[in-house]
Amino acid sequence: MTSDTKPPVLVFGPYNADGLAELERRFTVRHLKSRDLSELSEGERGAVKAVAVAGHLPNEAMDALPALEIVGHFGVGYDGVDAGHAAGRGIAVTNTPDVLTDEVADTAVALLLMVVRELPQAEAHARSGEWEHKGPYPLTRFSLRGKTVGIMGLGRIGLAIAKRLEGFGVAIRYHNRSQRGDVGYPYDANLAALAQASDILLNVAPGGASTDKAIDAEILRALGPDGILVNIGRGSTVDEAALIEALETGTIAAAGLDVFADEPRIPERLRRLSNTVLLPHVASASRDTRILMGNLVADNLSRWFASEALETPVPESAKAGLMRRP
Repeated sequence: MTSDTKPPVLVFGPYNADGLAELERRFTVRHLKSRDLSELSEGERGAVKAVAVAGHLPNEAMDALPALEIVGHFGVGYDGVDAGHAAGRGIAVTNTPDVLTDEVADTAVALLLMVVRELPQAEAHARSGEWEHKGPYPLTRFSLRGKTVGIMGLGRIGLAIAKRLEGFGVAIRYHNRSQRGDVGYPYDANLAALAQASDILLNVAPGGASTDKAIDAEILRALGPDGILVNIGRGSTVDEAALIEALETGTIAAAGLDVFADEPRIPERLRRLSNTVLLPHVASASRDTRILMGNLVADNLSRWFASEALETPVPESAKAGLMRRP
């Protein structure tokens, strides 16, 4: 297949380098790093049938591409793409579940251990020479012994985390929009009940209107002064101002965060707190996993242009019957 017979794909905004290379191997790629459609002529915009994006694709951008058929989203959480709006226009949307589940679950458990046992602070104590000059690092306030971990969002990733945590001997419970019939963990019908019953609240929930600031001051009070919050879901699910206040005042004991409300900006007050472990949204950020994610985006686009069933359409697309190219 020569380059001029490869289907065209518009890459909208910054994109993983390995994923971009895979797209360029299979398609004729136009990369708009600036996310500025004005760089395309009217004729070029009218010819775009497929978009690959990692992050936000505004509805205005979708509507400015009259021939758009499919959006391949690089990432499992696709709240940056209005899949309902896309479905209304007959545009399919895909994401990249499963291939990052294990990596994110590993990171979640690592972050939990880091915050519970104060491992970053202990590492700094050793690296700085304080161990030699000031003595051993103080005993940590918490351990995992006898603890209950409440998981908000027991989907693919949440369940993978739960399976890993079983090996640590902790009790596990969860809150979802509805109870699962395939697990034996105790279920809490509302988030406040889960927080109250948990020593560690671990958030894996996706973003979107239904979860916006779901973990608010009330939930943090229910978690309590010995409680710990770990968030590897979306920053939008936590009321960040309420969390900062709760950490400053001792409403909760500590937090481990991989996601934030306005990434990459982290409030100075949050960065100053010693009872936090902060990671720069790296839960799935290994090259091996990102290659798999990029390949899955490309696989879905290849299937679409071959009129084959999409591998991972999002629910809104599946419900609208947008499973393959007509």
